[in-house]
Amino acid sequence: MIEQKIRQAVEQAVASIAPEVPAFTLEHPKEESHGDYAVNIAMQLASVLRRSPVQIAQEIAEKIKLPAGVASVEVVQPGFINFWLDQPWLLQNIDQIELVGTKYGSSDWGKGKTWLIEHTSPNPNKAMHLGHLRNNVTGMAIANLWEAIGITVIRDAVDNNRGISIAKLMWGFLKFARKDEKTTPPDIAHWSAHPDQWHTPESLHTRPDRFMDRLYTLAAEDCKADPEVDQKVRQMVVDWEAKDETTWKLWKHVLDYVYTGQNMTFARLGNKWDKVWHEHEHYQKGKDYVEEGLKKGIFRRLESGAILTDLEKYKLPDTVVIKSDGTSLYITQDLALTDLKQKVLHPDKTFWVIGPEQSLAMKQVFAVSEQLGIGKREDFVHIAFGYMSIKGQGKMSSRLGNVIYIDDLIDTAKEVVVEQMKERAFASPEEKERVAEEIAVGSVKYSILKVGRMTDTAFDFATSLSVEGDSGPYLQYTYARSQSVLAKAQGELSPISAEIKLNSAELAVLRWLYRYPETVQAAAMQFAPNCLANYLYELAQRFNTFYNSNQILVDDADTQNFRLHLTTVVAQILENGLHVLGIATPKKM
Repeated sequence: MIEQKIRQAVEQAVASIAPEVPAFTLEHPKEESHGDYAVNIAMQLASVLRRSPVQIAQEIAEKIKLPAGVASVEVVQPGFINFWLDQPWLLQNIDQIELVGTKYGSSDWGKGKTWLIEHTSPNPNKAMHLGHLRNNVTGMAIANLWEAIGITVIRDAVDNNRGISIAKLMWGFLKFARKDEKTTPPDIAHWSAHPDQWHTPESLHTRPDRFMDRLYTLAAEDCKADPEVDQKVRQMVVDWEAKDETTWKLWKHVLDYVYTGQNMTFARLGNKWDKVWHEHEHYQKGKDYVEEGLKKGIFRRLESGAILTDLEKYKLPDTVVIKSDGTSLYITQDLALTDLKQKVLHPDKTFWVIGPEQSLAMKQVFAVSEQLGIGKREDFVHIAFGYMSIKGQGKMSSRLGNVIYIDDLIDTAKEVVVEQMKERAFASPEEKERVAEEIAVGSVKYSILKVGRMTDTAFDFATSLSVEGDSGPYLQYTYARSQSVLAKAQGELSPISAEIKLNSAELAVLRWLYRYPETVQAAAMQFAPNCLANYLYELAQRFNTFYNSNQILVDDADTQNFRLHLTTVVAQILENGLHVLGIATPKKM
């Protein structure tokens, strides 16, 4: 990258006048009239060299050996050193983008590193809602960014498929899915012998996850209202742990419904996992780690029989890892799973994309894992994210209800898109359906990714679905516009003339293209997909400003050739960047 060459040139110049080179930031000036890059190292050296920052900056500028591609360097108050890239280099960058195509923006920075990221682990007792949506969109985008800079990424999830919540799901099915409540008893044995006496999602014309979601809600209310029911549900947990054959048959039956429905949602989102951990396969192992911790003196047993951590040196509050009745908690299982992850997948670093309410719990898991020798605390990272809601949610309660499901949000967005597209001609109804789906999903994803990861956000149908302004459809429309222009062009493009004269709109686009690789790098390292989203929005704005003020297909051959090259690379970067964000790029809208 040209950025690295400029940095090295600055370091060499500073080394000739200062006892050591301090860490410094090379950045883009807020005003492009101040150059393409700027550095404030002279101000950092002022106290060391006891001279004015401007004098130091001037000396550094005089000693800098400008690398190829840099046209000039200038010193400005109060001591900034500004750099301008030359036009030949900017034009050559177009060649580079066209040469590498879909690989533009990628690097091998992370070659040899393996990072594991856990994201989107919905409990298998209900349909997925907005919290799961932000988790998924954020986790997938971060994983894609890491892969773009050469890291080997493993995506995993946890299937919390046992315990009291799943037993409630089973009870909900037994009691509330009966076709005839008067004659059919809510009994496992009876269900096993006569499954046809229970409804299926198909018989009620509903999605399987919504079917089970409703039954779980009814069961939870039933348990609260009736102590005998609550006891029956708890007995199901006991029977399940005793591996009762009929109980396990029902357990698998209800979970299959939820998985089927959730997978329908995941397919729409383009979800990817490389490994799914099922809680029933490892939950018992957690107690072994607690026993090990007791022997090592890491934990202590209270008079009640409960086992407590000792996290004083980590400046964290202690937490119970085994309750007084001998049962385990989430942290108990998390310890076992964290160790499994290290032993089975061998990551260099492990990340968890989980809501901010789990921040303390994650810190405790990381600290205890270090105490047990599972791994170093600094190699475990919690990636939190802000909350998501719907703007004007109250007005939509009749359609979406109090719990806002992912599919309802996408479907509602899709209805708006279909209405917007009604005058558009497509090759087939199937193509129109596909494009509408891509725009709807893209609008939802971009609305999440364009804001800072920890910023709470509310989905706004008006702005998120507009083809004007900071939205997914705006970027998709810009890409489709570029494809329309390129489709009208005839013949092969020729090399760009070195003598081409560029106007301000063309230069504005040209001076933004080269920033894409460094934006991908920064977004990946900061776990900040919004950096990439914001870059793409600015690129689209610059291109549309150019497009609206310049004809691309013109009589002058050199001008048309350049503008077609420019359109080609803008489209390529939009395609690359939106792909990283998990957003499709339809060629027609």
